[in-house]
Amino acid sequence: MELIAALQPLVVGAVLLWSARVKLFSRHAAAAANRSALVRLLGQRRALPAYRVLGVIELTLGALLLLPPALRLEAVAATGLAVGFLAYLTYARRAAPTSSCGCLSARSAPVSGRSLARAALLVVAGGLAVISPGGWPAALSAQPLAGTAVLLGELAAMVALSPELDAAWLLPLRRLRARLTHPLRGGSGVPLLATVQQLQLSNAYRRVAPLLSSDVREHWDDGDWRFVGHAARYQGRPVTAVFAVPLADREPDAVRVAVVDDATGQTLLSLAGTAPPAGPRLAVAPA
Repeated sequence: MELIAALQPLVVGAVLLWSARVKLFSRHAAAAANRSALVRLLGQRRALPAYRVLGVIELTLGALLLLPPALRLEAVAATGLAVGFLAYLTYARRAAPTSSCGCLSARSAPVSGRSLARAALLVVAGGLAVISPGGWPAALSAQPLAGTAVLLGELAAMVALSPELDAAWLLPLRRLRARLTHPLRGGSGVPLLATVQQLQLSNAYRRVAPLLSSDVREHWDDGDWRFVGHAARYQGRPVTAVFAVPLADREPDAVRVAVVDDATGQTLLSLAGTAPPAGPRLAVAPA
């Protein structure tokens, strides 16, 4: 724990410097500021100046955190700034849900749960830096391998919790997966498009269609069935609508669907076709 706490100034400092780079040196900074919740909070004229001032604060504090000696006052200031980020993102998500974060990239990305989790992680990192008994140079030189692993793990977590950075790593991974797995054709040889057409003609699909909030997110084959997942919302909570489509029976009435709570895994709703085929049964639980 002492090693992790001692390395937090490096993590927080690196994130602040990256964020300052976007606000101060990106040619798209003005557009990013205009897409942010600063417009609603401060007005159109003050949004860009406030965005730039925040960049100067991040640049200064980030440089102080990275340069020894490690001062407790720097960690306290960084923690306070992270708390401010968390409060701002909470406000932005409620008051301006279509606004962009504008935090680590000029690319437009709405404030999401991942953005809030990243800000909360910064608050925790800053708090650990405050209670750290020593500086990061001594800690890193004493345990270089463990220290490097901690830094890489935390920075990877920051990137993973940043929707605005998805284009740099998540989209290439998805494209690679598509090239390797050929998602338009399942392991059974039945094209996914044929499965989707069958389920969209089914009564089960028509009954849950108003709940759906995405196209096909995932699919897999299990025996004589293909399961197709869509993101959805049911009774105000995020869920996954899982359609079970028989591979051998092309009749739409054979399609089944289960609505599963993303948080608990509980099946909230289950609808079977008018003529249930043989195969695994989807669990039914009261809504």
